[in-house]
Amino acid sequence: MSGTMARLVLFRLGVMLVSLVIVAFAVFFATEMLPGNVVEILLGQSATPQAVAALRHAMHLDQPAFVQFLHWLAGLLSGNLGHSYVNNISVSTLIGERLANSLRLAAITTVVSVPISLALGITSAIFRGSLYDRIVSVVSISVVSVPEFLVATTAVLIFAVQLQWLPALSLTNNVHGWFGQLKIYAMPVMTLSFVISAQMIRMTRAAVIDTLNTPYCEMALLKGSSRRRVVLRHALPNALGPIANAVALSLSYLIGGVIIVETIFDYPGMAKLMVDAVSTRDIPLIQSCAMIFAITYLLLVTIADLMIIVSNPRLRK
Repeated sequence: MSGTMARLVLFRLGVMLVSLVIVAFAVFFATEMLPGNVVEILLGQSATPQAVAALRHAMHLDQPAFVQFLHWLAGLLSGNLGHSYVNNISVSTLIGERLANSLRLAAITTVVSVPISLALGITSAIFRGSLYDRIVSVVSISVVSVPEFLVATTAVLIFAVQLQWLPALSLTNNVHGWFGQLKIYAMPVMTLSFVISAQMIRMTRAAVIDTLNTPYCEMALLKGSSRRRVVLRHALPNALGPIANAVALSLSYLIGGVIIVETIFDYPGMAKLMVDAVSTRDIPLIQSCAMIFAITYLLLVTIADLMIIVSNPRLRK
């Protein structure tokens, strides 16, 4: 790795770390400004001022906000996410199973959407300007314009209400066999695939076409090679970096989509846990969930950025 490239990689990693600190600051103080008092929620409206003050002191809520932030940040860096105010158990314990469910949903969505998106994007580049290319382009642009909640609601109305093929709620309890799992994950995966596939198709197509416009690909076309052969033998290997960037960047959009999808389908994942925590003002749980989403998003965006650096020959010199 050249000195210039190493500096760029270290710079991107430094930007990610600084962004995480800024996000942690924003998450902490945004949750502190949520309406409602968690102590009063826990003790009830009949709680005496003495009981409220005692519980605030026990929960360290009587300390200055910045001191609370430093304690929370230190715990976050050491892996101590604190205790849930409402459930009175470790936040790590609450998040463990839910995080596994969200990762499973994201993994299934990735396995389904990435091959389809890459195939459509590459074939659109091969048949650029054809009827097939125009249809794929129009459909992908139309899909990317539709919000996730509308896709999810439409899927429920069609497949759960009208056709009654799939359950309206993706409850994973007491589900056995691959067919039962297929029915549970069908609509959430379809909705999330709509979120990321359209963008991935467009970015993949643009990356392959950009590589096709290079002199060596144009020379291969002038020598009589078919467009398909030029794409598969010359353009695609050199477009792997931008394509990997497109995949990583598109997968980062799962973070926003999964919050809506898990809420609509009542899927027991991280996003649903965070939404429930907001309703009960469970501040440590909200903060931990938000930071996990932020870390995942920033990590994927940084990977996408590094893919561009690694795949750019000018930055390797």
